[in-house]
Amino acid sequence: MKKLKLLGAVLVILGLILGSAYIWKKRSSPRSRSAGRTVEVAAGPIQATIDATGSVTPENRIEIKPPIQGRIDQLLVDEGDAVKAGQILAWMSSSDRAAILDAARARGPEELKRWEDSYKPTPIIAPLSGVIILRNVVQGQTVEQGTVLFAVSDRLIVTAQVDESDIGKVRKGMPVKIVLDAYPKETVRGEVFDILYEGKNVSNVITYGVKVLPIAAPPFFRSQMTATVGFITGRKANALLIPMAAVRESDRGDKQVLMPGPEGKPVPREIKTGLESGDQVEVVSGLEEGDRIILATGRYIPQETPNASPFGMRRPGGDRRNEGKAPRSRSQ
Repeated sequence: MKKLKLLGAVLVILGLILGSAYIWKKRSSPRSRSAGRTVEVAAGPIQATIDATGSVTPENRIEIKPPIQGRIDQLLVDEGDAVKAGQILAWMSSSDRAAILDAARARGPEELKRWEDSYKPTPIIAPLSGVIILRNVVQGQTVEQGTVLFAVSDRLIVTAQVDESDIGKVRKGMPVKIVLDAYPKETVRGEVFDILYEGKNVSNVITYGVKVLPIAAPPFFRSQMTATVGFITGRKANALLIPMAAVRESDRGDKQVLMPGPEGKPVPREIKTGLESGDQVEVVSGLEEGDRIILATGRYIPQETPNASPFGMRRPGGDRRNEGKAPRSRSQ
């Protein structure tokens, strides 16, 4: 009886050893090391942009103030109205004229007309052509000499703050996409017409102002609206595209991808990349349309070591904290 129990225990232990050896062999086989799904290199359009935050501002904003102290008699324009240089925006009476007219009005219409004809009002005139973006008074209001009556803008532009690391890629005439926070479904086209020389330092972050002129400013543009500005640095209608996640960097600094090789062994392929947009990157050389590549993680390690991981590349700019550890494969 004891011999039977001993024999059974030996068989169980032997079975566990054989099973473990089989599993280890399967996991260390070349085919099992081809972790990660494959994707096909495809052709398509790509557009690379530098994104920045900006706001709608007047290119030139002029405040109009009265030349004298007095009372506003008549308003001829309102906010949003287009005006020409020299156009009369309002009529006002000086304090003396307002007092005389008030007294004459009490004596009758004939007396009022006599004084109106002999004591002319003062016109408020637009100094430039543009749009009234502010009307700060109402008819009949008494105003001081320094009171702002109107503000006129010659045209509305978008001023974006671009990080110093990207400002070298921005140039005059560059096409731009503008999306207002208030109208997220509307895209306005524009182009860069000025890049400021003086930067701003906010919390040790340096930015430079870039002025963008809308090609056709829509009627819903308003001063001080917040906008997302995309500076189009490049675009192609038919480029070879792969996921950004498939690109790795070798120890030498070369950009590479993994391709399925013989017996399932991943094989590194050196590539050159171009435009980047979101999670896609253009392949300039090293791959052809229809090639299949592996989405994987890690740093490439040559396959001389039987138990080595097949993933021997790291993402461009990534760290190496996990080198020397057994990396975990991840399917995406």
